[in-house]
Amino acid sequence: MMGTVVVGLQFGDEGKGKVIDYLAERADIVVRFQGGANAGHTVQVGEELYAFHLVPSGILRSQTMNVIGNGVVVDPGVLLQELEDLRKRGHRAENLRISDRAHLVMPYHKVQDRLEEDLKGKLKAGTTGRGIGPCYQDKVGRFGIRMVDLLDPTVLKDKLETIVPIKQRLLEAYGSHEILNLNAIFQEYAKYGERLGPYVMDTSIFLDRELGAGKRVLFEGAHGTGLDIDHGVFPFGVSSNVVAAAAAVGAGVRPQAITQVVGVAKAFTSRVGTGPVPTELHDATAEHLREKGGGEYGTTTHRPRRIGWLDLVMLRMAARVNGLTGLAVTKLDVLGGLTKIKVCTAYAFADERIEDFPADMRLLSKVKPVYEEFEGWPDLTGKEWQGLARKGYDALPDTVRAYLEMISLTLHAPLRLVSVGRGREATIDLVTPS
Repeated sequence: MMGTVVVGLQFGDEGKGKVIDYLAERADIVVRFQGGANAGHTVQVGEELYAFHLVPSGILRSQTMNVIGNGVVVDPGVLLQELEDLRKRGHRAENLRISDRAHLVMPYHKVQDRLEEDLKGKLKAGTTGRGIGPCYQDKVGRFGIRMVDLLDPTVLKDKLETIVPIKQRLLEAYGSHEILNLNAIFQEYAKYGERLGPYVMDTSIFLDRELGAGKRVLFEGAHGTGLDIDHGVFPFGVSSNVVAAAAAVGAGVRPQAITQVVGVAKAFTSRVGTGPVPTELHDATAEHLREKGGGEYGTTTHRPRRIGWLDLVMLRMAARVNGLTGLAVTKLDVLGGLTKIKVCTAYAFADERIEDFPADMRLLSKVKPVYEEFEGWPDLTGKEWQGLARKGYDALPDTVRAYLEMISLTLHAPLRLVSVGRGREATIDLVTPS
């Protein structure tokens, strides 16, 4: 069996979509195993840009089956819109299957999300307001609605008759005057069931069979490790486990199916949302990187991303909890033109040097980054970077290779892919023969 997890090592926005799209050329199946429509993956094919929120990033490879696993929380309306957009752009989008165990984001989850964010004060996570957290709450609370429930209107109606009154009382307790219309919700979601029914199946059985037959499967994480509910910047992260070990649970496969873990790191740091970012910059360098990076704005929210230097303290934690067998580094081209590039190797607080990523967010908000400086590299055009990518790793400037090898050595992970632009052609593959 050959299962490869692709997982983000920072705060998301590392370029996982591009990496998945690239690796999907040689994959039989791509499986999304966690998160919801709060995630966004951008894929560029030629001059065409695609933004995915629920659809796995392998969907543009027609020969590759794509699976939304049981660990994902699905907003049916968003999913159907994505599929329709793909069809309008010439993709049949029939190479998709959805787990019958995946939970559904309901209208009341979005209302609850906004209300809770307003009430949290300093604990506000800066969520997308798309109902993801409340949906996971209901899943753990054991009164969520699952994809399988859409297939039987009687079951759906019965569940809503129990859940909607509970949610109505909760919203009222929060001070909301919003009235939930049970019948309207039922009618809307019953129609979703009719449209999505052909895609729904027990994907755990499907994946077990395909893995047993030797099929190559990519497991796609939706966020970065810094946002993981257990290992990230709690409570300023997401409501699911992002790390590689969650792939087996979120896809319903045996742990032995996972044989490789490719961690994706951007050559600098960025994130949307609140919470401490020790290396965050508030100067012209931040603005330069934000704009040069193709517009460092959230794929889902379009909020400007917070920008900082590379943080090896967080990356060492991410490498440890994910168990990397390979490393993909993206957006090296964005750093082009900078004379000096800083890298955070530790944190300082009072007289203490901190080399391990702390759980205490109060401490993380007070630490100062300890930097090392590296020589920069030329500001090349996109075509020049593509030309270097065609020639291979050894054609990269010495300073780029020194930077990459420092990251690889620090994380104890061999380089797998190097990205010097958005497109597939701006990728250097250090493992797969061309």
